[in-house]
Amino acid sequence: MSDAITPFTIDVPDALLDDLKARLANTRWPEAEVVDDWTQGIPLSYVQEVCEYWQNGYDWRAREEALNRFDQFTTTIDGLDLHFVHMRSPHENALPLLITHGWPGSIVEFHKVIEPLVDPTKHGGDAADAFHVIAPSLPGFGFSGKPTEPGWGVDKIAEVFATLMSRLGYDRYVAQGGDWGSAVTTAIGGTDSDHCAAVHVTLAMGARPKIDGEPTAEEQRALDGLEYYQAWDSGYSKQQATRPQTLGYGLVDSPTGQAAWILEKFWAWTDCDGHPENVLNRDELLDNVMLYWINGNGASSGRIYWESFGRGKRHTVNIPSGFAVFPKEIVPPVRKWVEGAFTDIRHWNEFDKGGHFAAFEVPVVFVDEVRNMFRPYR
Repeated sequence: MSDAITPFTIDVPDALLDDLKARLANTRWPEAEVVDDWTQGIPLSYVQEVCEYWQNGYDWRAREEALNRFDQFTTTIDGLDLHFVHMRSPHENALPLLITHGWPGSIVEFHKVIEPLVDPTKHGGDAADAFHVIAPSLPGFGFSGKPTEPGWGVDKIAEVFATLMSRLGYDRYVAQGGDWGSAVTTAIGGTDSDHCAAVHVTLAMGARPKIDGEPTAEEQRALDGLEYYQAWDSGYSKQQATRPQTLGYGLVDSPTGQAAWILEKFWAWTDCDGHPENVLNRDELLDNVMLYWINGNGASSGRIYWESFGRGKRHTVNIPSGFAVFPKEIVPPVRKWVEGAFTDIRHWNEFDKGGHFAAFEVPVVFVDEVRNMFRPYR
């Protein structure tokens, strides 16, 4: 097995882009929803508007060039090709930072934070806060390979990412993640404490409510979020955790279907005041959708749910840990609920703006938070 690290450049064939435009032009549309809001799902008028722009206005080549400003590589670990951004800081003593996305995200989420983290002096910061940033695409996502056998859940991914850090020559690093990235980061904190010095997450996957008497305001907010998620927002999760293959046929065949499946969650999970384009522009939203469409990841990205729900270990993290609590997170973390799994919480910060995709939505806040969290562990 080769340990080679190979430079990678995004270069999508013209034929694939032509096929995308043809499929968008030939979309077979459903009838409109019978309500005047998003309660039955993403509205027909908005999907048609986005897809018309996708077909006739969106410039992938310009977006591709913008994404290629980041140094990217591939390497093979345990038989799987892993794609990752690796931006080395020009500043001496920069701290290696492993940053992990989730579903329905991608490395696109980090496009506004990588450069300030890597070279803070160009972005109003101090050289002492510089990071070498490593941002892998999860297996089955983006330009990473698609697993061809079972076993690629959170624990396996954590093991592979730890191997990646070692292969890059980093024997000491810190880790940050959101969504599935929070779960992977937690697993790394629990299993690679010899090398990972501290972790930071925005979502406490697997945390269970612990209520003594009347809930606090913090607990009630989380309970409300959990109740809403279970009643109205978790159907996608059940489908991907049980039958990701069945879902994949539609998503891999229809760009309209793939876009709708993803964009609805950006409406639901961002702090967007009712519309995703209040917080992210249309090009950014489509950049993220494109990483799923280009690579046909409708089924392979959903399998992380099948692989991980009910199959992973519960990890106890004994290294220094930090949480950022954003108000529009699906279920905002509650300190009392996570203290059993994280025994050394050193940092807890609550914000009044932001949602599930913090690096994407509030990049300046996110960069400051990451700098503040990891400053003591350099």
